[in-house]
Amino acid sequence: MARLRGRSDAGMTTAEYAVGTLAACALAAVLYKVVTGDAITSALTDMLVRALHAA
Repeated sequence: MARLRGRSDAGMTTAEYAVGTLAACALAAVLYKVVTGDAITSALTDMLVRALHAA
C-alpha cells in the first residue's frame, strides 16, 4: 500500500485514451456537420465573393 501512494499518475490510462478519442471524434463530427451546413457554406461563399470583388 505504501508503494502505491508514492506512485504518480503522470499519464492517461487506456480507458482515458479511449474516452478522449471518442470525445475528439464526436467533436470533429459536430464541427463537420456545422461547417458543411447550408448556412455556413453560403456565408463563407458570400464572404469569399465579397473579398474577391473588393480587390
